[in-house]
Amino acid sequence: MTIDAKGLHFADLNREVRESADETIDIENCNGQRYIAGGLSGKKLEIHGTPGNALGSYLNGSTVVVHGNVQEATGDTMNGGEIVVHGSAGDATGYAMRGGKIFVLGNAGYRSGIHMKAYKENKPAIVIGGRAGSFLGEYQAGGIIVVLGESEDDKPLIGNFCGTGMHGGEIYLRCNKLPARLPEQVRAEKLDCLPEGEAAQLVREWCKKFGKDSTKYLCSGYYRLSANTDNPYRQMYTAN
Repeated sequence: MTIDAKGLHFADLNREVRESADETIDIENCNGQRYIAGGLSGKKLEIHGTPGNALGSYLNGSTVVVHGNVQEATGDTMNGGEIVVHGSAGDATGYAMRGGKIFVLGNAGYRSGIHMKAYKENKPAIVIGGRAGSFLGEYQAGGIIVVLGESEDDKPLIGNFCGTGMHGGEIYLRCNKLPARLPEQVRAEKLDCLPEGEAAQLVREWCKKFGKDSTKYLCSGYYRLSANTDNPYRQMYTAN
């Protein structure tokens, strides 16, 4: 099924997607429509254009492939499935993710991975091919974030305050110099290459989706960030 989204109200577009009996749906001429694939299960969407905020919010097992950029809150509170972005992503990508995977070819904005959490077999993941903005992994409680730094300019790999409030999960940064302004409550471990495990598998998946050579990204220096359990965040109280 193909839906031409040109001039289509987001509510009408989303109703057509939900009511379609087809498992695979192509959306053409997407231009800012919000909430696409919200809570969707069992379908694959191919989106051409730029979807609006909260793409794939509460996604529950579907696959969404975007041939373009995405706006804010992509994958907000998603439970499962995949979102693949052949472009860049806005702020709060993966906000409160509880499962599933988000793969971004380009950059991501501020607060990617904020409030990510994991439970038993549900372990969310975000792989960002370019740079990420400030407050990456803010209040992260679980899951994995990987930033590969594939960029043609000299801007920093990440912005300021990465891992602020982090108390679980992992962040992998492909770089040879530790970024500035990391909180003291975040532990940084230097890696000469990416060891076998979940992060390496995620990088392989990212490379396969975007036609990249995985050797280049696996055999690079990384920093692994995790919560510093010897110096945890503490609630601050004021005296009366």
